[in-house]
Amino acid sequence: MQAKTLDAHIEVSPGVVGGKPRIAGRRITVQDIAIWHERLGWAADEIATEYGLSLADVYAALAYYFDHRQEINQSIHDGDALVQALREKTPSKLNQRLHAHNRHNKPD
Repeated sequence: MQAKTLDAHIEVSPGVVGGKPRIAGRRITVQDIAIWHERLGWAADEIATEYGLSLADVYAALAYYFDHRQEINQSIHDGDALVQALREKTPSKLNQRLHAHNRHNKPD
């Protein structure tokens, strides 16, 4: 049996999840793992259990994240900015309907 190295856990493939580093053989990115761990406070074992990963996969992703923190955080920031821009450009139809409904049903 050949031992798996850290490099065997993380792949970067052009055309797969935008070329972002990901768990080998999966579409779960290092960025996903970083968000779940750093922003949502999930423990490594929670992430592994929830997504059917090994703990080694999760820790490899976290190691990769900490080695490339600046570029991955920039990618997260860019994604957040894109979402905000799209929200401003395309207002929620539900919010528009609720606003119109509330305006129409105001007591005189």
